[in-house]
Amino acid sequence: MGKPTLILASASPRRRELIARLGLTPDAIAPADIDETPAKGELPRDYAKRMAREKAEAAASDEGFVLAGDTVVAAGRRILPKAEDEATARKCLELLSGRRHRVLSAIALRAPDGSMRERLSETVVMFKRLSPEEIDAYIASGEWDGKAGGYAIQGIAEGLISRIQGSHSGVVGLPLYETRSLLKAAGFDIA
Repeated sequence: MGKPTLILASASPRRRELIARLGLTPDAIAPADIDETPAKGELPRDYAKRMAREKAEAAASDEGFVLAGDTVVAAGRRILPKAEDEATARKCLELLSGRRHRVLSAIALRAPDGSMRERLSETVVMFKRLSPEEIDAYIASGEWDGKAGGYAIQGIAEGLISRIQGSHSGVVGLPLYETRSLLKAAGFDIA
């Protein structure tokens, strides 16, 4: 048997950068176009896992393994949206200011035979109490655009986070420990 083929079900440059840290380059990029609307009453953990599975299934191929992921920012039982406009980003930051929240990063690896392996990383993140000026400056940076919860930990926002417990790479978008474990179990050659 030759080297397994890896298909990344994401167009995210951050996920490509993260998987490269494991010494891997996807053989193909196949972003999954699915409905990402949470089901009524769906809890953040269940939603993250379902999204990763559905993305892996949507990009399914008998040509190789499909790796998909989904990252959800949750304040209590509330799933925060991806910030697509300044008003949404501001609401998210005001909600997260001075409080703990969870970042759930689910990954799913679908094998060519249809079997699925899954993992979930849960990270607790604490923002400092943000002043209106700090929120304004972050909004002006544009870094929030398209980001779950209205922030990107790998940028300016990292200077506003007082504590993190868990996986930094999971908050960025691909938990490397869990990803490495899944890929090794599937036969990928990872140092």
